[in-house]
Amino acid sequence: MEKQSRRDAIRDYKERKVPAGIFAVRCAVSGEVWVGVSRNLGQQKNGTWFGLKTGGHPNRALQAAWTIHGEGAFTYEVLETLADDLSALGQANALKEGEAAWLAKLSARKAAG
Repeated sequence: MEKQSRRDAIRDYKERKVPAGIFAVRCAVSGEVWVGVSRNLGQQKNGTWFGLKTGGHPNRALQAAWTIHGEGAFTYEVLETLADDLSALGQANALKEGEAAWLAKLSARKAAG
């Protein structure tokens, strides 16, 4: 790769927009649902699954359900994606409000510890 195209690729990577929003983790066996927020939905599932697989997820109820039912019983779902043009404060407020709304709508628990 040429130096300039490499620089362009690095710049493009740093300037990319990562989707922020609200997600849910569902257990098909027990019917339980956990809702959380993320500033990077693209990486959130990997982080959550890694914590659960290694037994170190901060939410003890979610970790216990994972241990009992196994990975096959769980799904990850993006519930809502925020607009790219929000300021940092606007994004924080939207995530907080969206999480509260989805928790109530799904009768869910928070995914965070």
